[in-house]
Amino acid sequence: MRLFTIGFTKTTAESFFGRLRKAGVKRVVDVRLNNVSQLSGFAKKEDLRYFLREICGIEYSHQPLFAPTQELLDSYKKHGGEWADYEKRFLELMRDRRIEEAVIPEVLDGACLLCSEDKPHHCHRRLVAEYLKQKWGDLELAHL
Repeated sequence: MRLFTIGFTKTTAESFFGRLRKAGVKRVVDVRLNNVSQLSGFAKKEDLRYFLREICGIEYSHQPLFAPTQELLDSYKKHGGEWADYEKRFLELMRDRRIEEAVIPEVLDGACLLCSEDKPHHCHRRLVAEYLKQKWGDLELAHL
């Protein structure tokens, strides 16, 4: 199985959709807590659903179970929390939610986890992907 991740900030729509198409992504799984913000530009929920379908023939789904809580996000983003603390708390949240049981692994085969961060280093999409790899085993990860 193969799972991709991608962020939409600091990129053009041409680059974003081109990377998805080139990788052969079948479905984009939006893991953002807030996917309708004006700051999302071409990646607002309904616009993104339309663009993915029309430009690339890719399905779209929103999976808020893979998103942090508002409290956790605020403590990191708005209040200057440490990444290590955020990571630890988010891993605990995924364990508590048992996200590995919330979706059939085959549904994520060829899928791409989407959030806003341009790089996966300090992004929860990477944590979700790595957590699922740990739980499911045979999962190849690629950050677009």
